[in-house]
Amino acid sequence: MASSINAPSVGNEKGPSVPDMDTDSNILPEDATDPVYLVKAKVINDALQEIGMGKYQWHLFGVAGFGWMMDNMWPIITSLIFTPVVNELHPSRGPFLQLAQNVGLLVGAFCFGLGSDIFGRRWAFNSTLFITGVFGLVAGSAPNFPAIAVFAALWSVGVGGNLPVDSAVFLEFIPGRNQYLLTILSVYWAFGQLLATLIAWALLTNFSCPEAVGSCPRSENMGWRYFMFTMRGITLVCFVLRFVVFHLHETPKFLMSRGRDDQAVHVIEKVALYNGSTTSLRSEQLRSLSEKPEGPAQDTSATGAVRRRFEKFNAPHVRELFKTSQMAWSTGVIVLIWALIGLAFPLYNAFLPYLLATRGAQTGTNSTLLKLPKFGRRGALALSTVLTGVFLFASTTAKTQDALLGWNCAYNFTSNVMYAVLYAYTPEVFPAKNRGTGTGIAATANRIFGVMSPIVAMFANLNTPVPVYVSGALFIFAGLLVVLLP
Repeated sequence: MASSINAPSVGNEKGPSVPDMDTDSNILPEDATDPVYLVKAKVINDALQEIGMGKYQWHLFGVAGFGWMMDNMWPIITSLIFTPVVNELHPSRGPFLQLAQNVGLLVGAFCFGLGSDIFGRRWAFNSTLFITGVFGLVAGSAPNFPAIAVFAALWSVGVGGNLPVDSAVFLEFIPGRNQYLLTILSVYWAFGQLLATLIAWALLTNFSCPEAVGSCPRSENMGWRYFMFTMRGITLVCFVLRFVVFHLHETPKFLMSRGRDDQAVHVIEKVALYNGSTTSLRSEQLRSLSEKPEGPAQDTSATGAVRRRFEKFNAPHVRELFKTSQMAWSTGVIVLIWALIGLAFPLYNAFLPYLLATRGAQTGTNSTLLKLPKFGRRGALALSTVLTGVFLFASTTAKTQDALLGWNCAYNFTSNVMYAVLYAYTPEVFPAKNRGTGTGIAATANRIFGVMSPIVAMFANLNTPVPVYVSGALFIFAGLLVVLLP
């Protein structure tokens, strides 16, 4: 039976099945993946395809989108409360708030991504929003700046874990022909920003000290605390919907990877029943595949899961990304682009509200539903990235609310296009067998440079547009680098 099953594409859930393993074994790093796992994964993919896109998957689409929403909403919250927090608490280094946030995002992405591979997707999926909501609530009562910075780091641990966990859960439950819906989830990302700014407009405008000068007692500056309590409430409502109203099963592929074939089949049967459908998959099919003699046996222990997680970052796998001159150039450029954007994006979003407040303009922002230009991903990525930088430079001229709103609309449109194309384009730069390594390095570079952005701002005068100029220049440089990709 095993010989008649084609192995799925590895490292890219969206990819089609590839030819027989014996003729396309170069897709995998040598000895890195159990061939039995591959044929079992193909069987599970076929079972999900047989069930189809039903009620369970659509409900999952709804609650998984909360992760995308929080991923954008909470960093925006940090930016929006920055000015009133600084006005009231008078820290010597205000950018430490963004530094704490970015450290939390980095820790959350790493820990939840690793933990979901070791202990399962379900616990991680259900805990990220709870962590965010609880520490967001406590942050609203912070008595001083060190306390709010610590709480920002802690709520960001939950935020940072959302995307790697939610995307894995979503992809492992939906049929291959419907996996384009992962891109559609970016609608939640834009909605999170819009929701945060609308609520901030109502609360921060009416319950904050008017300027960044003079005395700003807590009694006259309660807006940011009301804002935190409100956003905490929204986050915990999303948690209740995910944990109480919707019941997430552990993903079949995780169960199968840990040698729990019967449980994997049982989950697929439950999903089929929920959808009013049926499945022909039986436990005996997966167990019979376990008897396949060739290939290394997969260690299903927690230690084995940790080893496999780090194995893709070992020296031989990284060297594969630089094996030829063209591959080395592509890898270097795409990682540098991710790093530059990771530095540029927080510089603008975190510090422009403070800059404009001190210069007398009222802040406001908006968000647009992105559409991809139809002249190739490389061209769309280059143009949208350069235009994002141009609009940042233009935004420093804003002296009125209407002017700032216009520039922010333009900036949000082009930056949303940029991120949509970047997420789609990056995996395609790397060969299939090294795709996990390449995308992992790019994402890590993005987070590390995100941590650096508040440090850069600490040495800049926030009463000048220097942070925004630096951010705009980085976007433009990154966009020009895209043109150099082969």
